[in-house]
Amino acid sequence: MSRILLCAALAACTLLGQPTPKGWYPHEGGLLKYRVNIRFGEEPDTMPDGFKFGRVSAVATNREATEVYVFQRGKKADPIVVFDTKGKYLRSWGKGMFGNPHGMRVDRDGNVWVTDNGAHQVMKFDRTGKLLLTLGVKGKAGTDPKTFNRPTDLAFAPDMKHFYVSDGYGNSRVVKFTIEGKYVLDWGKKGTKPGEFNTPHSIAIDSKGMVYVSDRENNRIQVFDANGGFLRLWDTLGATQNIFITPKDEMWIITHRNNIENLTYDTLAGRIMRIELATGKVLGAMESPGHWIDAATNGEIYIGSLTGNVFRWYPGWLERGLGAEEGLTPANQKK
Repeated sequence: MSRILLCAALAACTLLGQPTPKGWYPHEGGLLKYRVNIRFGEEPDTMPDGFKFGRVSAVATNREATEVYVFQRGKKADPIVVFDTKGKYLRSWGKGMFGNPHGMRVDRDGNVWVTDNGAHQVMKFDRTGKLLLTLGVKGKAGTDPKTFNRPTDLAFAPDMKHFYVSDGYGNSRVVKFTIEGKYVLDWGKKGTKPGEFNTPHSIAIDSKGMVYVSDRENNRIQVFDANGGFLRLWDTLGATQNIFITPKDEMWIITHRNNIENLTYDTLAGRIMRIELATGKVLGAMESPGHWIDAATNGEIYIGSLTGNVFRWYPGWLERGLGAEEGLTPANQKK
């Protein structure tokens, strides 16, 4: 760490009113003070007998923050499992429908959209699991207006007249559609220059219609106008797995220092970060494994993890240990 960065880190820690332990440095932008439920949906276990998560690729909440949708790859449960915010099982669907579950978003009308990077498709369901729209040809990879090559994520324009797909593992492009599914345009190719991609893994749109793309293997986020015109890039946030922008333009990401760390640790070394949308500045951070992030309207944060977990982060930082009987009394706290 350079002298300048070290001074900045120590200053940040001082502002938080916290001592700096030897050998440790504060979180970027300061520590985000949340508690976590590390087995949301499985503790308490209210799922049907035999249900168990495999790798969880995505998680999403509805606009009212009353339902949590989990997209998972295991064979011991339906691919899409729905819970209330207490973790109680509500319903599930999708068995036999997907090649490899990847991305999931819920639109403001409560429809559930997913990307299947195994079957090269994008699908839209209503909240009960009725299939409303399918884009892409099942099992056929391509780069024309009617096909995808392992799509990763999708995002909705603020007026809900268009949506965008990051077509991401096989292709290196972003595709724009009308909300009815009619192709409009696409941009991008494989490379390292502005406007080029090496695994566009996630996509999000702010209230002004600007498009943010996680160019993961290039360790950067690129920002475009609504028709793919390059605006700027941020190369200080690492290999971003997933981006979420709230209706109030609050930006959250789950990221790693770089793409090699991400691959080596299989997403285990991740960090959640709150980002200033105008500048890309980190406003706060905390550790979490993760592949997908959703910032619910009730202030909670959900992470879909390839470890087979859904993490529910909620405000409630502990100011003291939970008690000597649990072995969690800090050494500096009177017993």
